[in-house]
Amino acid sequence: MNAGLKKGLLLLLAAMLLAGSSSLQRSLNRDRERLDLTRVAALDNAPPVLAFTTIALGGFRGLIANMLWMRATDLQDDDKFFEMAQLADWITKLEPNYSQVWAWAAWNMAYNISVKFPKAEDRWRWVQRGIELLRDEGLKYNPNDVLITRELAWTFQNKMGVNLDDANIYYKQQWAKDMTPIFGEGRPNFDELINPQTPEQKERVRLLTEKYKMDPRLIKEVDEHYGPLEWRLPEAHAIYWAVMGLKHAAANPSKVVPDDLIKLRRVIYQSMQLSFQRGRLVSNPFIPFDTGPNLDIIPKTSKAYEDAAEEDKNYHDHILIGHRNFLRNAVYYLYARNRLAEAAEWFKYLGAKYPDKPLIDGDTNSLPRNLTLDQYASRRVLEDIKDTNNRDIIKSRLEDLLGQAYYSLILGQNDRAAGYELMAEKVRGEFVTKTLLSTNRIPMTPIPELKQEVVNQLLDTEHGWPLEMRQALRSKLNLGPEPPSTNAPPTRPGP
Repeated sequence: MNAGLKKGLLLLLAAMLLAGSSSLQRSLNRDRERLDLTRVAALDNAPPVLAFTTIALGGFRGLIANMLWMRATDLQDDDKFFEMAQLADWITKLEPNYSQVWAWAAWNMAYNISVKFPKAEDRWRWVQRGIELLRDEGLKYNPNDVLITRELAWTFQNKMGVNLDDANIYYKQQWAKDMTPIFGEGRPNFDELINPQTPEQKERVRLLTEKYKMDPRLIKEVDEHYGPLEWRLPEAHAIYWAVMGLKHAAANPSKVVPDDLIKLRRVIYQSMQLSFQRGRLVSNPFIPFDTGPNLDIIPKTSKAYEDAAEEDKNYHDHILIGHRNFLRNAVYYLYARNRLAEAAEWFKYLGAKYPDKPLIDGDTNSLPRNLTLDQYASRRVLEDIKDTNNRDIIKSRLEDLLGQAYYSLILGQNDRAAGYELMAEKVRGEFVTKTLLSTNRIPMTPIPELKQEVVNQLLDTEHGWPLEMRQALRSKLNLGPEPPSTNAPPTRPGP
């Protein structure tokens, strides 16, 4: 074969190989795009350093990011979380479209780094930084990502909402302080947030949409479906971001991990459970930050549990256990706040839904058919008392209930005060019934005398309530001003 022919065949072979590799590359690029494995397009609105790393480094970005990931894993094993935070910043610049990076970095800040500080204000800065990393940066480059919205919802529900962190009250207080200028101190006017008219309304909407990245229309939708919610507390925001994640999942079902859907639904009903227990801000002049139960969402919380049980077959029975516990608490809370008609309605529903499950743990005689509403409520109070025939223990519990009644009274919560008094009467009645045949029993003090004893204890100037609370109670009971103390030291004579 002469040299010219040989060169021609080699050139032809090279052309065929190039054409084949080009076709294969196009196929690989389509698969990468379909599976969301890599991004080669320039990012919108990216800062210069991020634009440089995503374009100039090209395919080497993944290799460098992998090396940083391995280094970060070593640092995590050594509890070097601050160094991890710097590596996370580099990794997000190398792989901004990889949602796991944002979730991992935000978790490190909100959970690992924050607890290294003893002061609540220092912890709060790192929790805030974790939220901002997901909301302001992660979603900027991954606007429809289910994982990032799931992590946002979980941070609000678990880190800020649940009482796992010693500084959780401080987190809630600071979040309420930030949200009050937007949502106000009562029920928000959602129409004003959707269509602001005045400069003040427009400024609130600007904060809501630009700083906190929230859609007023979706807020109204969430509140109508799951509320009424208190939008100054973290539980409402946990539900908001969980609903956002479910919407992203519905729009891109092929990219959804089933476990993400389960966790998003779980955030919703668990956050509603928290809102039921303490999802209402209470105006309390004696405590800087106080919450109370949100009893108005009981029907929707019950439905959220039942919907989640139907959607999550693997945890169906586990979710229904939580639902049963919720219903038992709902009946008790309603009864204790003198909302007796609603308590009776949900007590009936509880018995119909779980007829063969005891109403009180460990008490096989507490099936729904064996107890009335009054008996259940009084036994619920005594649930933590092993020996219900011990007069001293029962008397102490009655005094606690009456103390709660007077505390509710000075806060203006008259229904709650009446509920606690009713509870005390029922508990005393059950104790008297159980000990009626005892030959050596000491009679239980009547409720009017118990109330007087409790009032005397609360108004004691040395061991009772603080002065402001004593004055408020005296005003409510029409007892007149507090008499001057007889224990004051004598005044020294003048010169």
